[in-house]
Parts: sequence; C-alpha cells; structure tokens
Amino acid sequence: MISVSEKEDLVQPKEADFFLVVTTTDSRKAADSLARALVEKRLAACVQVDGPLTSFYRWDGEMECSTEYRVSVKTTASAWQQVMDSIGQLHSYDVPQVICLPIVAGEAKYLGWIEAEVFAEE
Repeated sequence: MISVSEKEDLVQPKEADFFLVVTTTDSRKAADSLARALVEKRLAACVQVDGPLTSFYRWDGEMECSTEYRVSVKTTASAWQQVMDSIGQLHSYDVPQVICLPIVAGEAKYLGWIEAEVFAEE
C-alpha cells in the first residue's frame, strides 16, 4: 500500500531493494548532464537516456505538446531518495516528472552490480 512520508508532497514506494527512477528533460544536453551527475555521485549504477519523445499534457490550463528526453535511473533502496532530491535540485522544470518504481525482480548478477556501484550517504 502507499504511505505518505514526512514530506507531505512525497508518496513512499513499497519496500524493495532496487528502484527505477524516471524523469524527463527538455533537451538531450540536460538529460546527459543529469545522467552523468547521478552516476558520478554514485547515486545510480546506470542511467539511460532515450528520446526524443513527444509529451502531451496540460499546463496553466492550456494543452501543450513538447519534445522531451526520458532519463531512467537504476538505483538502490538506500539511494532512491537522494536520486529524487538531486533531480529536483538539478532540473530546470518548475514541476518535473520524478517517479520512483520498485524493481520487483531482476537478474541476480545485474542487481548485484547495481548494489556494488551505488554508494548512498546514510
């Protein structure tokens, strides 16, 4: 079940050991910069950037259509919050999409590699 954290604006994921955090940016340069920062900080084992993709949404009451780049971050239970905080600090959008999905299963060696590469501050 979903629980609300101490931060009123953040919904906590279910318990899991590994997470996929997803955001979008308005340019390839911004996506690459974000990806590099998260891996360099050792908050992510791997960050994939794909796109361009087209997003349709409402903003300030108007229908919008934008070209964006998806940033998919593989991280651990001990680092997902720091990943989300870092995205919030580095992102150019007023309200960036930042969602955290639990990885419920995966190849054991790959998940072990994620765990070995991520060093979150406790």
